[in-house]
Amino acid sequence: MVSARRGKSQIGCLLQILLVVAAGYFAVNVGTVLWNYYQFEDAMKQEVRFSGTRTDAVIKRRLADFADSLGLPEAAHDIHIKRSNKVILIWAEYYRTVEFPGFVREFRFNPQATGPF
Repeated sequence: MVSARRGKSQIGCLLQILLVVAAGYFAVNVGTVLWNYYQFEDAMKQEVRFSGTRTDAVIKRRLADFADSLGLPEAAHDIHIKRSNKVILIWAEYYRTVEFPGFVREFRFNPQATGPF
């Protein structure tokens, strides 16, 4: 004799899958913002390596173009460069907002790179 299934386990499994998908969705949002930050900071480090052959204006233009290609906010285009005693420091500051269920969080990013030129 075969007994009828009540369906509780199927609903529980569906709920777990829904929670995993929702967590993945929000992790992708945060991950994209962080990935853009790391790419921008890496571009700054590369500009530090070649700063001996590039002017400050060229470095700012290249980094602003890269920030634009990443879709960063306008504040990221405001790049600061300081050269002193054969050391160069490049930095910027910008904010990104990420939506979570029920609230919005604003993150502050301050990518920077320093090294000899």
